[in-house]
Amino acid sequence: MALFLSENDVVELFPMKQALEHIEASFGAQHSGSAVNQSRQRLFQPGFSLHYMAAALADEHLAGMKIYTITSGAARFLVLLFDAKTGEMLAVMEADHLGRIRTGAASGVATKYLARPDASRVGVIGAGRQARTQLEAVAGVRKIQAAQVYARNEMHRAEFAKEMTDYLKFPVEPAASNEEAAKFGDIVITATTSSEPVLKGEWLRPGTHVNAIGANMAKRREMDETVLGRAAIMAVDSIEQIRGEAGDLIQGLPAARRSWDDVVELKDIVSGGKPRRESNKQITVFKSCGIAIWDVVAAGFIYREALQKKKGKPFAIWEDLPR
Repeated sequence: MALFLSENDVVELFPMKQALEHIEASFGAQHSGSAVNQSRQRLFQPGFSLHYMAAALADEHLAGMKIYTITSGAARFLVLLFDAKTGEMLAVMEADHLGRIRTGAASGVATKYLARPDASRVGVIGAGRQARTQLEAVAGVRKIQAAQVYARNEMHRAEFAKEMTDYLKFPVEPAASNEEAAKFGDIVITATTSSEPVLKGEWLRPGTHVNAIGANMAKRREMDETVLGRAAIMAVDSIEQIRGEAGDLIQGLPAARRSWDDVVELKDIVSGGKPRRESNKQITVFKSCGIAIWDVVAAGFIYREALQKKKGKPFAIWEDLPR
């Protein structure tokens, strides 16, 4: 019997503390070669798109896929988890929250390894649900004392500020502009759907770390080329996937007169194969498009927790197949 796990189940079973721990471990699996990751594929039709990405964890005998649809009205996410020894389906889980928390956790890991140890203020550009888990994750790895948030919609940034102040127990204030939020932060988060840069390099103070997670299409950018030009370290989740999806680098590297040779994968920094920041004045960047290995690692943990806590709804599949 497989398990169906709802959004509510995922929220209950996958808190940020555990997300940070398991996503960090996934970078070790990437580095050792025990994780196999396939980049996202996309299928477009008028008014509709289908997206899918797959990965496997050899040591845990798990394989899985995230698949989702986007229309003008909604985005719907699922993760399918399989036993890599038997081929049996273990779980189907709704994956909107899963995607947001694993993306946040990856930025948290990047912040742990790249931000200044004394970083205590965060500037957030974007006030959607992704921005919430981004700020939560950063607060899980640094002693954050205050944050500012900017979004074009004044009501949205006010709501974000109140909600996150109540949740994280430090002051989060609305910023008057994206420039103000960026100049405020020791850590700057961009989590928008913008096609044009919302973060300019001239706004960054020496020592700033940037987590840019919003633009995952070749024609979209959140950072201008000056951000890349000033960065001592440009880390990404997967160079293969980034080269096809991240307009920030696809467009920005040539404009900044830099190359893909200047880009490193975060797994190599986490493992110690590439250096972390070497001074409190360096600017560092983590550009994330989101990779399938995070979904499989997260789904494996959620599935094990569901079995232990008797969560989810069992359902029969393939039971009539010959054994």
